[in-house]
Amino acid sequence: DLHSTSRRQRQMCIRDRDGIESRLVCIDRDLLVIPSLAIHFQRDINKGHTFNPQVDMQPLWGPAGSRTLTDLVAEELGVDTADILDSDLQLVTRQAPTQIGPDGEFFMAPRIDDLECAATTLLGFLDAAAETDSACAPVWAMLDNEEVGSSSRMGAQSSYLRDVLDRIVDAIPHSGQAMHRAMANSFMLSADNAHAVHPNHPEYADRNDRPEMNKGIVIKHNANQRYTTDAVSAAAFEAVCRRAEVPVQSFTNRADIAGGSTLGHISAAHVSINTVDIGLAQLAMHSAYETAGAKDTEYLAAAAREFFASSFTQRGEITEI
Repeated sequence: DLHSTSRRQRQMCIRDRDGIESRLVCIDRDLLVIPSLAIHFQRDINKGHTFNPQVDMQPLWGPAGSRTLTDLVAEELGVDTADILDSDLQLVTRQAPTQIGPDGEFFMAPRIDDLECAATTLLGFLDAAAETDSACAPVWAMLDNEEVGSSSRMGAQSSYLRDVLDRIVDAIPHSGQAMHRAMANSFMLSADNAHAVHPNHPEYADRNDRPEMNKGIVIKHNANQRYTTDAVSAAAFEAVCRRAEVPVQSFTNRADIAGGSTLGHISAAHVSINTVDIGLAQLAMHSAYETAGAKDTEYLAAAAREFFASSFTQRGEITEI
């Protein structure tokens, strides 16, 4: 199962007696803000505005002469500032998740895309651990840097996933063809959220495929192979969902609107496995605070549990589940 999430580690490299130590740090408090220019100085902003990252997106830290970020991080880690060699820090939105709707049908949170798929499939993976056929080796992978191209050492375009699978096979006695046969009999979910039909802008959705929040897992299709789904992989995943009693929906972009892509087709260049691209329907993708359906989280966790507890065998044109 493949997912992506933008990198949220706050990593610091610290000098110690044995060399360099890498530590994670999270300063769990409201700390900075990116203030907008008052509308009085840009009265036409609601007619459209292009934000300059160098000018408009700089955070406000504190008054001149205040403690530096390095000072604060050193205090958090309990080290001297001179021992901090380098860092990999990011600002993240801290607004707390909440449920909305008359009966809590929807939830809102930062970074639903794609932490919703990451969390639900991980829960399914863990729940299926005791039920999994011993002939299978379930693997759950979360890869980094999708939104910037995946071409990093920890991204889907790296050799990381294939390297891990090679090591799994190398740990057991096998013939020279065992890896190839294992790949042929494997099945992969590429899980990344999908666009729900926007109630105020239904014109942006394809007239035939109109996913809605709380209506089930979305199977994504694209004729240009931006998604990896084909007839075989879609049918196999639908069979898994029927076993789990989970509804499914279909998504395609309008033919005149370019869509995003997922990790599936990138990873397939290194690991050639039958793959289906799926997701959960949401609104306001990539905004600071997104919206999704509360029921859908349960649907994907249940489907992932069934998926990871299943085995797949490819025999000619027949896929056995």
